[in-house]
Amino acid sequence: MAGKYFEELDIGMEFEHLPHRTITETDNYLFTTMTHNPQPLHLDVEFAKTTQHGQIIVNSLFTLGLVIGLSVGDTTLGTTIGNLGMDETEFPNPVFIGDTIRVNTKIVDKRESKSKPDRGIVWFQHTGINQRGEIVC
Repeated sequence: MAGKYFEELDIGMEFEHLPHRTITETDNYLFTTMTHNPQPLHLDVEFAKTTQHGQIIVNSLFTLGLVIGLSVGDTTLGTTIGNLGMDETEFPNPVFIGDTIRVNTKIVDKRESKSKPDRGIVWFQHTGINQRGEIVC
């Protein structure tokens, strides 16, 4: 696996990334505690049973990081200089412990840098989907 350079990425190009990843209780617990997020919805099984979903919900920022991470091998591995930002990030469905996430990426725009002519900027649309076919990120 190797990332692609600006010249190799075309608007409309799509990727279906491998591998897929199953979320474990340890993934959620470590990420949530490392980021000092004491939200009982992510940590407390008994509390989570009283919520609308009846179970722990995986920290959405873990989900975001995983979705982007699963895309790197096909898109930017070894070729990116930096991440300039994100917009339109949504979590339309929760992720639960035991869910398996797969990721698709589409190149939605690109342009040469105005300030650094030897570089380019690419806009990616990453979509995380669980084993039930629901978009989660």
